Amino acid sequence: MTNRTAFVTGASRGIGLACARALASAGAKVVLAARDASKLEAASKEIPNSTWVELDLASSDSIKAAFAKAGKIDILVNNAAITKDGLALRMKKDDWDAVIATNLTGAFLAIQQVLQGMMKERWGRIINISSIVGETGNPGQANYVASKAGLIGLTKSLAQEMASRNITVNAVAPGFIDTDMTAVLSDDLKANLLAHIPLKRLGKPEDIAAAVKFLASEEASYITGHVLDVNGGMYM
Repeated sequence: MTNRTAFVTGASRGIGLACARALASAGAKVVLAARDASKLEAASKEIPNSTWVELDLASSDSIKAAFAKAGKIDILVNNAAITKDGLALRMKKDDWDAVIATNLTGAFLAIQQVLQGMMKERWGRIINISSIVGETGNPGQANYVASKAGLIGLTKSLAQEMASRNITVNAVAPGFIDTDMTAVLSDDLKANLLAHIPLKRLGKPEDIAAAVKFLASEEASYITGHVLDVNGGMYM
């Protein structure tokens, strides 16, 4: 990936940070993007040949400004996501809107910022981080699930639109990964989850990063419109 620049959203921690490290290790120049400037700065210091930009995916102005600052992007990893869980019956419209705005609309607007440059170069990799629940559903997460399922549909449509320009568009659907987002789960809930995972462990952020690195590589040039499940066998 020498001479390629990768832009990773939600890169200050968890899966995003692991993806940034993996792409940098493969030779890419990496731009880390997230809302927390202090965490970004600390993360960027430990990743060679990386820079960072502040990015709020709920704001189209912030998205435009971040990509203008980042310059030409060859690889885009749409990883940033938020949750605002609750049963559909009582879910506030604001909680629905916030999750869709960041997880789905924000990802789409980020893609729009890089497409022209990729089309001009006739090379590009777009990798959307979906979720196992985008394929299976999950009670209490109608907004999050809809956003992650939406990313899968977006991936497949864009893959068809962009294939003639040698731009691949794929998704990675993580299962339950050991991150801040799953750290809040109770021991009972974790035990129940593990009972449904054939590999009997939560995934690591590095498991997702390895899949992203592969899909961003030359070796994956004949793969597009695909959803790569990285879930320990929990959903097949």
